[in-house]
Formats: sequence, C-alpha cells, structure tokens
Amino acid sequence: MNALVGERLSIITSKAQTTRHRIMGIVNGEDFQMVYSDTPGVLSPNYQLQRQMLEFSRSALVDADVLLYVTDVNDNPDRNADFLTKVKNMAAAGTRVFLVINKIDLTTQETLERLVEFWHTQLPEAEVFPISAQERFGVAQLFDAIKDALPVGPPFFPKDQLTDKSERFFVNEIIREKILLNYDKEIPYSVEVEVESFQEEENLIRISAVIYCERDSQKGIIIGKAGAALKRVGSQARKDIEDFLQKQVFLQLFVKVDRDWRSNTGRLKHYGYDLT
Repeated sequence: MNALVGERLSIITSKAQTTRHRIMGIVNGEDFQMVYSDTPGVLSPNYQLQRQMLEFSRSALVDADVLLYVTDVNDNPDRNADFLTKVKNMAAAGTRVFLVINKIDLTTQETLERLVEFWHTQLPEAEVFPISAQERFGVAQLFDAIKDALPVGPPFFPKDQLTDKSERFFVNEIIREKILLNYDKEIPYSVEVEVESFQEEENLIRISAVIYCERDSQKGIIIGKAGAALKRVGSQARKDIEDFLQKQVFLQLFVKVDRDWRSNTGRLKHYGYDLT
C-alpha cells in the first residue's frame, strides 16, 4: 500500500504479523479517488488478539470493489487455504481480484513463471501482477489497472485527506515498528504502544508514550541494561516521527506491564482492536 499511495503509512519489517490494524490510504487525482485498505496478514489465530486481526482482514472482503490478494515469492499458499476459498468465491461472484506477487527481485525468472502458473490455477478469474514494491517494478501498471477497474461514483473522503487514522495512531505504529526491529522472539508480539500525551507547541511536539508488555521479565528486556535498549528504540522512533510530522519532536517512553492483554477482550477494545 505504501508504494501505491506514495506515502509510508504501514510500518514495514521482515517479521510476520507486523500489521495489526486495518489502515486506509487515500489517493486523490483530478478525476478520481482511490481508497486502499491495508489489513493484517491472514493467519490461524492462537489468541484473542490474532482473532481480532483476522476479523480486520475478513472485513475487507465485505466492501471491496477490487480485491488485491498480495503474496510474495517466499509465501506458502497452503497456510491461507480457508481465506483463499473466500477469495475464490468473491471472484466467482464477480468481484475483480488482482493476484499480486511481490518481491520478484528476490527470485529467478524460471521460479516466477512457475509461481504465475500456480496462481493462475488457484485463482483462474484473477489477473496476476508480478511486482517489486521496494524496487518500484510493476507498481505503476498495477496502479493503472486498479484505477481502470474501479466503479464510477462520488468520493468518500475530502480531497486533502490521506488516511482515516490519526497522528497518534501513526506515532504508536512507528514506535512499535522499532520494537519489532530491535527485539527478537516473543517480545515484539507481546507489546502494545499507547500515546498518553501529544502536546503541539510552536516549534516542537512533546509526546509521551507507554510501551505495554505482558510480563515483568519482558519489561526488563525492553528497558535493557541501564536503559540502553529503550533509549535506542526512542532515538530511532523520534527520527521517523519527526519525518512523518515534519516537526521537531521530544519523545518520552515508559514501559509498563499489562498482564495477558492479548487475551483480554476489554483491553483489546481499549487498544482499538474492535470492529463494533
């Protein structure tokens, strides 16, 4: 979605389950408006947070004019069999489906041809688009195909709107991205971030955010020896937040324990994992 929108709205890491929410990116032209909806990857849920993430993905099937089923050259299609069946049913019912094979810069022509043939058999009604979002290969062709496939209608959002999310949401996501990049094993998946204060002054934005984890032992790892690990996360996050907000930022980070929040429906609703 970042490549198609032209802005860095969704955080990017090599780890699975990086995207947790459904994020809209809006592209406006002289005679069109395209609204992209980036959802979490499809997975078999093991706890309540993952079940909520799967609901975000399913919700995108309800109101899509064009469905982009995004895979890549390293993906295992068997793990998404149930979701793939839903996509097949939508395609058979007339929804335009574009099968997007990303990261083709990481494979050979021979392997790519086999993948294209495989997906033609899996989704015969879909149009297949091999791309490299990072290298920008094939992105323009995909963009034009999506634009041509959209129905005529009035815009849903004002012409100057880029997304449906707030600045606070993207601050949360930038901090969480740095946690995904700096910690291994279970730590990134047990963490949630919440901005407690966002004070905008003339030349500075003061932000205070809390990193919530599930265990006292995780809290110690996140902070690190003499606070070094947390300081590194804060420094990296501050730079990206300044780039995003185009203003100098003073960022304070705190770490607290919120036990078993990933399995607590009330806490998940508080953190925004709720479709109602």
